[in-house]
This record gives sequence, C-alpha cells and structure tokens, in this order.
Amino acid sequence: MSGVPIQVAVTGAAGQIGYSLLFRLASGQMFGPDQPIVLRMLEIEPAMKSLEGVAMELDDCAFPLLADMVLTHKAEEAFEGANWVLLVGAAPRKAGMERADLLSVNGSIFGPQGKAIAKTASSDVRILVVGNPCNTNCYIARMNAPEVAAERWFAMTRLDENRARTQLAKKAKVPVSAISNVAVWGNHSTTQYPDAHNARIAGLPVPEVISDHGWLKGKFVETIQKRGAAVIEARGASSAASAANAVIDSVVSIRTPTPWGDWHSLAVVSKGEYKVPEGLQFGFPVRSDGDRWEVVPDLQHDDDAWKRIEVTTKELLQEREMVKELIPTEA
Repeated sequence: MSGVPIQVAVTGAAGQIGYSLLFRLASGQMFGPDQPIVLRMLEIEPAMKSLEGVAMELDDCAFPLLADMVLTHKAEEAFEGANWVLLVGAAPRKAGMERADLLSVNGSIFGPQGKAIAKTASSDVRILVVGNPCNTNCYIARMNAPEVAAERWFAMTRLDENRARTQLAKKAKVPVSAISNVAVWGNHSTTQYPDAHNARIAGLPVPEVISDHGWLKGKFVETIQKRGAAVIEARGASSAASAANAVIDSVVSIRTPTPWGDWHSLAVVSKGEYKVPEGLQFGFPVRSDGDRWEVVPDLQHDDDAWKRIEVTTKELLQEREMVKELIPTEA
C-alpha cells in the first residue's frame, strides 16, 4: 500500500449516485488496490444526518484503503487539499421547469463551487462534473475558477459511451468487451451524437459488422439519446448505479494510459477541434497517457454526422448564452 492518501471530494455524497459511488471508491476501484484515500464528502445542511448514516456504513465495511472521512456542508472545507473533485450533486429538473431555469439554479451551485475549488483544492486538482446539465455546469464552474487550468476540467459522457457499447454488442451478438473506439460527441443531452461510424467491433469498423445501417443512423442514436428518460420511466428514478459506474470508468480513463488505438468519451474544453468553438465543454473522443490527454484527431464524418455535431454544438452555445450572467467578467 502506497503511503500518502489521495484526497477525493464528492459532492451530493448522500444522494443516489453518491451512495452508489462511495463504497466503490473506498474499495479501491477508482485509484487501485494499493492507494489509500480520504473521502471528503459535501452535502447540503438538511442532508447531513443522512450523510452521517452513509459514513457509518462506510466505517462498517472496514475498507483497508479508507484512511479518513470528512463530512461537511461547507464547500471550501470539502475541497481542502483535494486531488480529485467529483461534482455529483446538482439540482434536479422539476415538473414545468425549462432548461434555462435548470441552468440558472445549477449555476448558483456550480459557480461558488468553482470558486471554492480554486481557493482550497490542491494545485494538481482534477475535476469531473457529473451533475446535469453537466457540460454547462462544468463550464460555469471552470469559468469561476480561472486559476485552475482548463485541461483539468471534465464533464461526464462516459455513461452514454457505455450505453452505446452495450447496444452495439447486443445488435452484433458479441460480448461488450469486443466493442471499442466509441465516442459521444457534444452535449450530454438528447442532442448528443453517439458515433457508431468510427467505432469498432473486434477491430473492424461497426458498419462492416452491422449491416443494418438504417438502425445505426436511426434507432441506435435515438436509444442512446433517450436512455436516461427510459430508465426514469422504468425505474421511477434517474440512473444512479450506472452513473456511478461511469464516474469510476471516467476517472480511470483519465489517470491511466488508454489502450493502444482506442479512445474514450469525455467532455473536455474545446480548442477548436472538429469546428467546435473554443471554450465549450464538449464531448470528444479522448485518449490519455496517464498524465496528459488529447482529443483524437482526424476522424472522418459523413454529412449526417456533421449535421448532428452541428445541432449539439448549437445547443451548447445556447446554454452558454443562458448562463453568461453567471460568468465573472474577468474570466
């Protein structure tokens, strides 16, 4: 077991995703079987008693890697010295609420959290935003923390990638392990573009293995775009365990080298790749060497794909316009 614990902050820690995530974090699934961690758990004041119950359960698991826990309703305390910040907690969309309202409510959460991260987190901090609308919530937090390099901010599109991998595997009647090179472009919303054209099945281009190209351009895309709503309809609640699983996958894919020739999906800051305006937090195919990451260059798209990428880009630009009053003028 390596010596110094990693400080990992989790917001919304007593929520459904947080509850599904914390035990896997403490067991070593995110940072490996030899890396101790300190869990720094943030909740709103009314949920602190529930969080105490979660901490009791974590104690009762006797995880060897769980060096300590911090329970707090104060963001600066939660992010103190944090090497990783997982921004899971967000205000849910309620009946009759427009997307602009949701963005405004969450902006009042993620703006101050960005400031708190800049003030108290470790200089090597990396941040994954899970709470939806995650791309723009990440943008708000990032713009409120100009002291933290833009490359250290990520929003989660991995759940969409995992959903896409499973649908492709089922259609091709192959194990999910045979699916690689899946990217989800753009916003984590119903405009996202899950890219089957550049994906691979056992190393072969998906369109060569799955002959039903109408399904690839139609039902497949629609299923991934609307999967979250389908889960809510079936379960009566939004994705929790699958989202927590995608959080683990996302962080592992950032901090460990990407398998040769493969890539994973993350929403990262655009530097103008694939005609995407600079500064947007945009879902791209990303590969990492364990220290630095890059957007995979030179992938080819047909006209349909470019149109879909344009649609999701426009939505993110609209969201950016909606939250401009939440962005400091000096940012």
